[in-house]
Amino acid sequence: MDTADHSQELRIALYSHDSLGLGHTRRNLAIAQALSDALPELTGRKLSGLLITGERTATSYRCPKGFDWLVVPGIRKESGKYEARHLGVKSERLFDIRSSVIGGALDAFRPHIVIVDRHPFGIDGELIKPLEDLKAVKPETTFVLGLREVLDAPEVAAEEWKRVGVESVTDLFDRVWVYGDREIHDPLATGELPAEFAPMVDYTGLLSSGRKFSGRHNATIKPFVLTMLGGGSDGVNVAKAAAAAPVPAGVQHLVVTGPQMPSAERHEVEAVAGPSTKVTNKVSDGMSYVASADAVVSMAGYNTVAETLSTDTPALLVPRTTPRTEQIIRARGLGETGAIDWVDPSEATSETIGQWLAEAVANPAIREKQLAAREELGLNGLDRVVELAADLAWLTDKTVAPLPVPDANIVAGYSSNAGIAAEADPAGVTRNAVTVPAHSLEAAGVNHAAV
Repeated sequence: MDTADHSQELRIALYSHDSLGLGHTRRNLAIAQALSDALPELTGRKLSGLLITGERTATSYRCPKGFDWLVVPGIRKESGKYEARHLGVKSERLFDIRSSVIGGALDAFRPHIVIVDRHPFGIDGELIKPLEDLKAVKPETTFVLGLREVLDAPEVAAEEWKRVGVESVTDLFDRVWVYGDREIHDPLATGELPAEFAPMVDYTGLLSSGRKFSGRHNATIKPFVLTMLGGGSDGVNVAKAAAAAPVPAGVQHLVVTGPQMPSAERHEVEAVAGPSTKVTNKVSDGMSYVASADAVVSMAGYNTVAETLSTDTPALLVPRTTPRTEQIIRARGLGETGAIDWVDPSEATSETIGQWLAEAVANPAIREKQLAAREELGLNGLDRVVELAADLAWLTDKTVAPLPVPDANIVAGYSSNAGIAAEADPAGVTRNAVTVPAHSLEAAGVNHAAV
């Protein structure tokens, strides 16, 4: 096989492990779509990409032009340990298979840029050998670690980085992209990221604006409200509470449990659903449903929230609190801006959810308040990722002269240079408060921005 570089070809690989939910793959898919749409014109090079995932249902999503899927055997976490989701093999053999497949693909594909989502060395170190082998044969490859804006409680994150090895990460990776709005949550400031990462960090803003969706949905009645649980593997309690919630007159309620919810749990959700509520395990284009709904209830995973913030649909988040506190930290931070409402899962009863749905459908002020707050957020992360990737494209192949691109040092107040960031985005700047009159939902435990 000819593995030589071609000056007019640009190859990018994106990895996600996907042991829980679909968020990792959906995040990488959104990035791939943005790169496919804009990077060839910016660089003057044909783009070719691999989307590496452990979730086989990911292939139901449309792949961006120039990209293809590489699906490795799936994993799941059971009793605190990773095991095969489908194969009847022990975990050691499973990770040998996954590592070998990924390593073989990277060796043959020889990407110029590798973007690893969340876990720098994959699960149980499955990426260590593939990435080190690639670096040995193609040292000009740029390695990027992509991280959601909230990781976990700082002490938990610190222990995780200790196990991974901070020096191992800084030795291999060139950049760390934080997919978040620094004013809402800064993982360097909270201690979720080691200080050693600071020179490598680029804040992109949330990967929200510019998400592609068809605009088509199969809801048989409009208006309708929506509950979505992502992959659904840990969403049964929220799904049951939402399915049993009273629905405003003349409104349909669609509950999407997610393809990873066990069938027995989905049947429990169906059993409590009211006459105006339909339960399904998945839809073809979730964002089209979110954008068309009169209101949406969901958990607070990164991808679900990013997609919702790109619409004007009022949202109620019910964050999970275990095994990580990431979702409740995200919900609390965004709730303080007014961009969403949220409720603690211990208070997310059918009555509370039903009351919020009724208020969201009947009261336009809720939509207006949330939309106004969203317009103040840094939601252009996909544009920023394209700019960062365009810079890296010519750095990884010196035979191609860079084309003029927007200044990647300062975009929308974000910077990889700490000194510039302090000047362009001074600490202590607060957002304009967006307020609407408080209403009875506060008594039910729903959290609104301060009034």
